[in-house]
Amino acid sequence: MRKKVLIPIIMLILLMTFTTSCAPTPEEKPKGAMTVLGVWGGDELTNFQEAVFPFTDETGIGMAFEGTRDLAAVLTTRVEAGNPPDLAILPNPGQMYELAKDGKLVDISKFMDMDKLNTNYAEAWLDLASYDGTLYGIFYKVANKSLIWYNPTAFADAGYSIPTTWDELIALSDKIVSDGKAPWAIGFESGAASGWPATDWIEDIMLRTAGPDVYDKWVSHEIPWTDPSVKTAWETFGEIVGKEDYQYGGTTGTLTSFFGDAPAPLFTDPPEAYMHRQASFITGFFPEGIEAVTDYDFFPFPPIDPAYGTPVLGGADLIVMFNDTPEARELMKYLASAQPQEIWAGLGGFISPSKEVSLDSYPDELTKKMADMVVKAEVFRFDASDLMPAAVGAGSFWSGTLDYVGGEDLDTVLGDIEASSVEAYK
Repeated sequence: MRKKVLIPIIMLILLMTFTTSCAPTPEEKPKGAMTVLGVWGGDELTNFQEAVFPFTDETGIGMAFEGTRDLAAVLTTRVEAGNPPDLAILPNPGQMYELAKDGKLVDISKFMDMDKLNTNYAEAWLDLASYDGTLYGIFYKVANKSLIWYNPTAFADAGYSIPTTWDELIALSDKIVSDGKAPWAIGFESGAASGWPATDWIEDIMLRTAGPDVYDKWVSHEIPWTDPSVKTAWETFGEIVGKEDYQYGGTTGTLTSFFGDAPAPLFTDPPEAYMHRQASFITGFFPEGIEAVTDYDFFPFPPIDPAYGTPVLGGADLIVMFNDTPEARELMKYLASAQPQEIWAGLGGFISPSKEVSLDSYPDELTKKMADMVVKAEVFRFDASDLMPAAVGAGSFWSGTLDYVGGEDLDTVLGDIEASSVEAYK
């Protein structure tokens, strides 16, 4: 274990820049400078800085942001050395649960307005940010993965309607095939990370066929990969990827197409495919010159078993607190309020889980729709592969999806992943 964290010169410059821009003017006397550790950089850091500036300007409390791509290791080292940051922004709740279990985090319910939090955040968000019934964090920035993208103009020209159930989705896919076209543009190739887009499909389906409680047991390996509920999710996935004529380029096209290039067939003239399932970030890979709403839009990944509704799969950044000081409390309260979240929402690339954040804060109609999905979702769950041990979540699960799409027997695939899980979860 490292005894000292060495910050590159470029990060020191970043720290100085951020602290200066968010600190009070020299003639003011600061009440204290808060340290915040996170992974954000580039536009994310700039936008966070803009969101926090009103707080630092009004209170005189400075802030220094330390950015790192190896947050788990750096944070562990800082905590073990007795020098944790005041606040940290975690990319998922996994490390929060470990830190809370070890007594390293501050119970924020001691000073936060819990009535306001219960009003502004769905119960699912507060539950996910709690450990053993105690609230330790606030979810801040959400990514929505439960989206199916389509070309509205192409849909209208072909007379297709938006499906609202899985059965309707399959019926639409069959209709498109009968029209001599490919319903789906899919790409699972991503270099050494090939297969991860397929895991998102299975996770979305698992939430809709087995429900969130079984999903949680699957993530923590309380049920094996050979469990009937897991097999059902994979078989449902196979209703799409198991049909050659459903996929643009067939199975080979799905396995060899780079995930960022995969949506392109939606935008050819005439369209070569009609639907693409991917997270909100995929618009960054869309061809230049196309327009939102006219040339591309999305609909929610539809429900399968009505009992489980339309949950949202995704990721979210979680703010936790290590040092219980008046300044840290004030910053935590501010970050949980609507003001900083609405500032970032207006700058783009941000979705808040808070009901207090006005939809009018978002810069376009698509982001408003995505935010509305997140806020209204009765169930939100994190990407399962991101929460599993790396040997499984970024190993046998990834490769297993490719084997299955390529024609490998499902029982064999699930048995192999289970064997790796038994070892990885020890």
